[in-house]
Amino acid sequence: MKRYLILTINPGSTSTKIAVFENETELFTQSVEHDSASLEAFPTVNDQFEFRKNMVLEILGRHQFDRSKLAAVVGRGGLLPPIHAGGYLVNQAMKDLILAGQLSPHAANLGALLADAIASPLGIPAFIYDAVSSDEMADIARVTGFPEIHRKSLCHVLNSKAMGRKYAKEMGKTYAEMNLVVAHLGGGISISAHKKGRIIDVIADDAGPFSPERSGGVPLLALVELIYSRNYQKNELLKKIRGRGGLKGHLGTGDIREIETWILAGDAKAKQIYEAQAYQIAKGIGEIAVVLKGDIDGIILTGGMAYSEKLTSMIKEYIAFLAPIKNLPGENEMEALALGGLRLLRGEEEPQLFTND
Repeated sequence: MKRYLILTINPGSTSTKIAVFENETELFTQSVEHDSASLEAFPTVNDQFEFRKNMVLEILGRHQFDRSKLAAVVGRGGLLPPIHAGGYLVNQAMKDLILAGQLSPHAANLGALLADAIASPLGIPAFIYDAVSSDEMADIARVTGFPEIHRKSLCHVLNSKAMGRKYAKEMGKTYAEMNLVVAHLGGGISISAHKKGRIIDVIADDAGPFSPERSGGVPLLALVELIYSRNYQKNELLKKIRGRGGLKGHLGTGDIREIETWILAGDAKAKQIYEAQAYQIAKGIGEIAVVLKGDIDGIILTGGMAYSEKLTSMIKEYIAFLAPIKNLPGENEMEALALGGLRLLRGEEEPQLFTND
């Protein structure tokens, strides 16, 4: 079997993660946390590019890794306009759009630029894979009760699809042969319906269960009343939705390990809020399961919170009747990027061409 060395780069809001794989095997990985002061020195996310690039090069240097041996570099796909799932070659059109600074600001947007910066001097391809904005959603799922608002396919695409592929392989099938429900349980929670290899509907992190730090969906009339009664500013309210909502809003922390310790010590409020989160996750899984009309080959619980036996056990009590349940905890994003790049290098998938039309 041909040997491919692949570098993966995942720029996050407060970290830069890289990993090197030889085919399916991880050789090393490292994550560098950035303190808020160092990032706040940059006026925009795009201005962080050189800082992040130098960090990637420094990590590779620490591991004494010879970049000339790389076959490809795969970066995290960011908030591009809706695109197909799968792999894209980083091209000038993609770079120009990101550099124009008109995309929703997110560190993941730098994934393509960082991959290209490492790959281009080596004459090897730079890819992104399963970008956050990958959109395969059925048209009927986009309609809302507001003609001005359409639902968008925003979920943890990269990890959700990777875990779908992993589960299918365990079952002796391909991802394209299976119908799955995937619940990504992290700082934000998203739940997705996968029909024969496509994500046809999602419950995004602002529309479903509350999570460690996000509010999830809330009653609209009560939200409108709250906004006008307290004169919330836009940025203040957005922080309540993402960052200061959910477990953090109720209990002052989003660390479920800490909360589980409080519950063991007899904290009644912590117990109630934690159980409510599990209840809402289960309810979201039941809601999205309807999209597949009961034809479900498996339900996958993934993300960092899926490591908690307490949380997953509570969820399973509600949903066990729907389909077999599989725990595949963790983010798994570096592996997902590497395996996507490997499929592209092996010719199992064709890289798509990005156009800004």
